[in-house]
Amino acid sequence: MFLEKLLEFPKKKILIVIIIIAFATWILLQLVGMGPIELPLRATTGYGVLEFEFAWTPEGINTIFAAWGVDGKAKEAFVTYLDFPYLVCYAIFISGLIILVTRSLEGKVQTIGLCMALTPIIAAIFDVVENINLLLMLSDESYINMGSPLMASLFATIKFAFLYVGIIFFFVALVLFLIKRRK
Repeated sequence: MFLEKLLEFPKKKILIVIIIIAFATWILLQLVGMGPIELPLRATTGYGVLEFEFAWTPEGINTIFAAWGVDGKAKEAFVTYLDFPYLVCYAIFISGLIILVTRSLEGKVQTIGLCMALTPIIAAIFDVVENINLLLMLSDESYINMGSPLMASLFATIKFAFLYVGIIFFFVALVLFLIKRRK
């Protein structure tokens, strides 16, 4: 099985370095780009990226765009472009953590863990499609009436579902690892 190679590659030290770099880059993107732009936009308009991702309908998008204005849309476009490296970082970070803890498990739980390591990567793929739909609406409002609000919201929902499944597995596997270690 292809995923079984993750039990040995990359080596533990390299995997830890990869996890740390992904986490540090994720935090840097949050602190330098997303936070300083997103938080004031939400504070002044009441709408941020989450409301945009989950607007679902043309009416929802039009309400958000009216609140944002041209300047707010430009800021949100920048944040959406920043989300592309951001999604790579969270996918590598969470997958790396899952792989790291999965290596300490055995049997079916380990096999499940190897599969769970893919959930953040799958989430990132859905995030890319979501971002494309968000950018289409931000750059050309005709996409608002072509299904982009529904597609963005649907793909955002699936993205978060895969992320939550992966994160929940990580914490369950971590507890199992700690119980095993205590024995």
